[in-house]
Amino acid sequence: MKNLIIMVSLFLSLPIMAQTKVVKKNAVKANNFGITYSLPKTSLVVDAEVTKVTCKVGPYYKYAEKYLGVKDAITEDKVYYELGKIGLTNKGVPDADNTFIVEFKAGTVAPYAYLTEEGLLCSINAEYTPDESAQETAQKKKKQAPAKVTDASVFSEELLMAGSTAKQAEVAAKQIYRIRESRMNILTGEADNLPPDGEAMKLVIQQLEEQEKALTNLFTGVRTKETSDYEVTIVPFDNLDKEVLFRFSPQLGIVDADDLGGAPVYMNLKAIDRAPALDPKEAEKKEKSLKGIIYNVPGKAGIEISINKKTLYKGEAQITQFGTQECLAPVMFEDKKAPVKVYFYPETGAIKQIIQ
Repeated sequence: MKNLIIMVSLFLSLPIMAQTKVVKKNAVKANNFGITYSLPKTSLVVDAEVTKVTCKVGPYYKYAEKYLGVKDAITEDKVYYELGKIGLTNKGVPDADNTFIVEFKAGTVAPYAYLTEEGLLCSINAEYTPDESAQETAQKKKKQAPAKVTDASVFSEELLMAGSTAKQAEVAAKQIYRIRESRMNILTGEADNLPPDGEAMKLVIQQLEEQEKALTNLFTGVRTKETSDYEVTIVPFDNLDKEVLFRFSPQLGIVDADDLGGAPVYMNLKAIDRAPALDPKEAEKKEKSLKGIIYNVPGKAGIEISINKKTLYKGEAQITQFGTQECLAPVMFEDKKAPVKVYFYPETGAIKQIIQ
């Protein structure tokens, strides 16, 4: 565990409207023409989609195959969970050990920078508009409203007067077939009293379909689903081998990593592009040479997430902890006629684009 930091959270899939905010900082005399910024370290946000499935048995389930030909009707009330899509997002978090002050000369033309609210560098001498993150767009899912197995509005007098459950099932089945016949007659124009126009026909068909579904539920039962997301945030500092993110159980859903009630969901992370390690003298020499606007050159890692030997996610991610740092010379920003514009990736601290 010494090679990473793990944070977890559980939340319902409701829309997240917040967007990354940026702040413009001007290098002026009041702050000695300096702008303070931080470089990020990489945190990996693993998002697991979990679906809670609630099954409610219908009162006529024993007769579903006999009257409707349905062989997979729900036969008992139960709740179970399904593990769905696994996503991974690279998110930069400020590195307290890599906070810098970039100082511009007084003659530089209106130098400014855009920073995130956390102080991560987004751009220098360039307007910056943040993109909506993948995490924010992924949370726009709608929860399914619970469906009722029985709806009193579909119980006709004939059905209510039926003495036994078997007789009620027979009557309900006949109602279903009458509804289907009525719908077909309307659609083919053979009904005695057709709706006056297209909108009226659409409304009638919709009502017939709702009645049929409500009656059919009495035989098949109702299966409803509610989706939630479970997040695990990892800050890796080395390779990971079978690191347990969380555990999953069809009966319990997602449980903590140390709860043996579920099967472990593993992460394997291996560096595939890593800056060579420097000895103390080389590291000191390089640190002294970094005079200017320091930025990250991230490394890269291959990542696989699995459960019971089944791969749930496989991909690559840039990891700043596996990379190195370089710098842009301050003289680049002193040309009054053609000031240089630089864009950065705030997630990694790497250069995105230089415009001159």
